[in-house]
Amino acid sequence: MKLSSRKEKIIEAVVDSYIKICEPISSGDIQKHHLPSVSSATIRNELSALEDMGFLVQPHSSSGRIPTAEGYRLYVEKLMPKRRLTSSELKIIDRYFNKKLHELDDILKYTAKVISEITNLTSVAYVENAESAIIEKVKIIKLTDKEALFIIVTNSGIIKDALATIQSDITDEFFDKASNFITTVFYGKTLVEAATNKKIYSSILSEYEQIFSYTLKILKHHSTTDFTNDVIVEGSSKILDQPEYANVQKAKAMLQLLDAKEELIPVLQNSGNLNLNVVISKDNEIKKGLPECAVITANYEVKGMPVAKAGVIGPLRMDYPKVISVLNHISKSIQGISISNDEN
Repeated sequence: MKLSSRKEKIIEAVVDSYIKICEPISSGDIQKHHLPSVSSATIRNELSALEDMGFLVQPHSSSGRIPTAEGYRLYVEKLMPKRRLTSSELKIIDRYFNKKLHELDDILKYTAKVISEITNLTSVAYVENAESAIIEKVKIIKLTDKEALFIIVTNSGIIKDALATIQSDITDEFFDKASNFITTVFYGKTLVEAATNKKIYSSILSEYEQIFSYTLKILKHHSTTDFTNDVIVEGSSKILDQPEYANVQKAKAMLQLLDAKEELIPVLQNSGNLNLNVVISKDNEIKKGLPECAVITANYEVKGMPVAKAGVIGPLRMDYPKVISVLNHISKSIQGISISNDEN
């Protein structure tokens, strides 16, 4: 459906105004602030036509118009202006990501925190395809006479580590040799392959059996972990700040979704496999009982490997240009992040 430029400008004006003040906008306000060269009568006719086309709605007979889900979709797809982050917003992002990180969990926590802090919306971040990460290195370091640190580095640069109790008579030299041997055994295999391929077991030298069993235990834990535990939700209470969820039932449905992580992941995955995805849904469209909401997510990579998905969930009336700018900038920050492979 092709719209005239005037109709598009009116939709843009209605959406921009409603995002800012959460009040219906009248034909007079549109003329005064957006289309001064067009008469109020003409604007009223256009508003009526756009309402018939499903882009706008009039909450009350005497009120102005607000956008529908279709109106927001058109705005995001075609009319939305680009938004540059402010220097203070950029500083917040830099504060979180200008450092060395050792774990994917750290990236997820920082990503969720910074998104929620800047957008003032509820944010979600979770591990994606963590079980398919490919092992590049295993390093075992003797910390004390009875304790060693096992470090597993994958192709995404993410380090998985765990402590284990050891015999007191094991030397540092033995751990160096064991590390090289275990690395050779597991190199190039995914976490799942390494944890489940029993053919590997036959290649283990007897002197490294104990070290191998410790490493295998770590791999099995990470390959069989319920990854809903890795879903991080930040700012859940911010849902309650949105006037759209002033209704108790709507607020309850949203909070239940955020609390039930196993139900939240499919909602985020519904947004597809593009780098940036925007889903604008009506009541019950994503999930039965879920009120209208918008979900904006970005796929994040480390060293060229997709490792996580993160974004926001909230009302249709959100600042789309700002949210998208935040997610895009964080994506660039994560791509350039320095994930430390230091073993010490």
